[in-house]
Amino acid sequence: MISKRPEILLLLGMSGAGRSASSNVFEDLGYYVIENLPPELVESVAQSNDVTETNKQLVLTIDARDSSAQKKLNESINKLNQSGVLTRIIFLDADNETLIERYEENRRPHPMGMESISQSVKTERDLLKPVRELADLVIDTTDLNVHDLRKRIIEGFQGEAQNQDLKISVTSFGFKNGSPRDADLVFDVRFLPNPHWREELRASTGQSPMVRNYVLSFEDAQLFLEKIKDLVQFLLPRFISEGKSYVGIAIGCTGGKHRSVVMAEELTKWLKSEKNDAVVLHRDMKDS
Repeated sequence: MISKRPEILLLLGMSGAGRSASSNVFEDLGYYVIENLPPELVESVAQSNDVTETNKQLVLTIDARDSSAQKKLNESINKLNQSGVLTRIIFLDADNETLIERYEENRRPHPMGMESISQSVKTERDLLKPVRELADLVIDTTDLNVHDLRKRIIEGFQGEAQNQDLKISVTSFGFKNGSPRDADLVFDVRFLPNPHWREELRASTGQSPMVRNYVLSFEDAQLFLEKIKDLVQFLLPRFISEGKSYVGIAIGCTGGKHRSVVMAEELTKWLKSEKNDAVVLHRDMKDS
């Protein structure tokens, strides 16, 4: 497990991906939020708030589009890490089409100020690529509304001040709706017999004991679950050793209602029994 250290969350991302909305949620959770902070001030803000002494939880939203700002941000992060302060980068993202639609709907100018919104989005994505690659956690808001984003942040960060262990989210989903964009590990369980074709099970979800018992009655389901556990058990300490703070595991079936839900529930149950900080999310269960 990661030892408890003073922590600062750095919130970055694409314009229109939800940074402001995310800041509001963190503030509601009791974090001290400072928005639009220049990268060169990150270290001084940490010192002025005495995070090493008070363990105060800060969320700083940063604009680091240009290479100079990114260099200053890296320098600040390195200095804070050396002083014992844990910094985590959370990157808010969405696909280009969604970002363009959001700006067109709101009729707001894009901060890049180019001739077209599409050109502004593309240029900003290119500029922020190095930061996105450094992120500890990428939250893709393409398919999230404000309420979904709020739920995601609350589930992932509520009680963070008391628990700084590696956080694991296990998401069930349906491939017909696309795989989660921010998952670190994706598993496909469509090879298992589909409860959808059993009339008595079709209307139920993977949270139903009948569906669970049906899916787990097959030897392949048990074997596959054990292999996932072995792989996850192998990877988790290695993720921790490289400084990773969040791990997203996604398990998919066709519709995201039966098989993936069962397997996600079972994996999360096992992770918790191993004293891991894990939550389960069912992205498509109600829509299938």
